[in-house]
Amino acid sequence: MGVVASVLRLAAQLDQHFPPQPRWSTSQMPDLNGKVMIVTGSNTGIGKDTIQALLEHDAKVYMASRNEEKAKAAIKDLKQKTGKEAIFLKLDLADLKSVKEAAEEYMRKEKELHVLFNNGGVMMSSIDQLTTQGYDLQFGTNVIGHFYFTKLLLPVLLSTAESTGSSVRVVNTASSGHTMYPNLDFNSFKDGKARRRLGKIHLYGQSKFGNIVFSNELARRYGDKGIVSTSLHPGNLRTELPRHLPAIVPYLAPLVAYPSKMGALTQLWAGTTPDPEGKELNGKYLVPWARIGKAMGPVDDEKLGKDLWEWLEEHVKDF
Repeated sequence: MGVVASVLRLAAQLDQHFPPQPRWSTSQMPDLNGKVMIVTGSNTGIGKDTIQALLEHDAKVYMASRNEEKAKAAIKDLKQKTGKEAIFLKLDLADLKSVKEAAEEYMRKEKELHVLFNNGGVMMSSIDQLTTQGYDLQFGTNVIGHFYFTKLLLPVLLSTAESTGSSVRVVNTASSGHTMYPNLDFNSFKDGKARRRLGKIHLYGQSKFGNIVFSNELARRYGDKGIVSTSLHPGNLRTELPRHLPAIVPYLAPLVAYPSKMGALTQLWAGTTPDPEGKELNGKYLVPWARIGKAMGPVDDEKLGKDLWEWLEEHVKDF
């Protein structure tokens, strides 16, 4: 029954895996001069491609990454390509203390934040890998770390929306992988029998499902205060993200995967489309390339969203 359900879910999302030609491109992005943005997990892959497009349109961009050496190499490369320089912000999403330090560092430097791209993430990491605080590495990085980072930056996001009179954006990179486990087992967020029983594939699916549930709850709580929260599947892409998958994957990927630059399209659309069109994306799940789609499972369940939010609040309160 599980195999049949998985096949049916895959079939229902074929247009996400093999999308039509895009009708939107980065050439349609507005001038972003005066806008300040953060992109997490952005020294490589679609995060780096996202920053490149933002720099090309004159945004001030913080590259929030764990590895300073790799980030600075990426910043140098982007400066050669765009003539503009991103700013390094040290952020380890798998360590809540680092998340707090990164948010505090940002707010010492900036009084505004127009777009937060919660782009970073891990995929199919070893079952033995945990965050610094002992959470499942995938859920801890993809969901808990981004929740806490967003929560800490809410004051500056809200004040920016109020002072500018236009929406600010929180763009949450999820995945069609949420269909692998479109549910939340709260007992599996920390290490234990429930987590080990799920296994790394379902844990990844759960983390991506969690991204969408969080995004929708953020949209409900703060949509009327000027925050537009979206989640998205960036596409099947050739990036470093599947590095924990079997060795055969890199050989198969070119047959079904697209260049990483294509993956940046949907989140750039979500982050930069001017109001009033931009406001209409609040609470939506977006799919390749720059289209509104539909996630699977109870992502719009208000009780589930409230329960997840309250669980997350409880688990970050001491940092």
